[in-house]
Amino acid sequence: MSRTDRANCGKAFVLKMLAGSIASILVLAGHSPLFQAAAIILGTFILEDAATVIAAMQAQQGAVPLPLALGSLYAGIMLGDLGLYGLGRLSAHVRWVARHLPPHRQEAIRAWISGHIFRVVLVSRFLPGLRLPTYTTCGFVGADLRPFALAVVVATLCWTSLLFTVSLKLGQFLMDHMGTWRWAGAIFFIAFIAVAGRVVAAGVQEARR
Repeated sequence: MSRTDRANCGKAFVLKMLAGSIASILVLAGHSPLFQAAAIILGTFILEDAATVIAAMQAQQGAVPLPLALGSLYAGIMLGDLGLYGLGRLSAHVRWVARHLPPHRQEAIRAWISGHIFRVVLVSRFLPGLRLPTYTTCGFVGADLRPFALAVVVATLCWTSLLFTVSLKLGQFLMDHMGTWRWAGAIFFIAFIAVAGRVVAAGVQEARR
């Protein structure tokens, strides 16, 4: 087994553990809408794709109201994205961090991002691994928060709605064909999304070189 294969297996194992943790949190929330919403939002902070798949499957089974599941996902993911922007903004005030990017470079990056904010946010949302560095960089250089937040809303509505819809269909398929093993199928699907996304992202980065 190559080093890359071992790394992918390791990532898949970690994803399975995190997905299991999210499912456990949602089960502990019981039937209280408030606790269910809080559990889903917390799940997006842990691993948002897994939270989306699990929340959709719970909604498909009737354990969680569909509007509550989707609304909580939107809220959690948007809050997380804005939190990354805020983290970058705070780091700009840390002297030893800020000195690695001179003011004239910050101005150049800010000017470029300001003209491409929607494309930057959308690409980062759909390519795993880019969101953290991109969103924190937007905050670090002080990109205008209003267009950034609007782009986050649009990107979240597009990606989360798509993944949620696919997961609803998947949940029905797994219930029909796998029964009590449906959660194993869901975890495999989550791992597939993560690994496939990183392979695509690596291919895009390689093509740019």
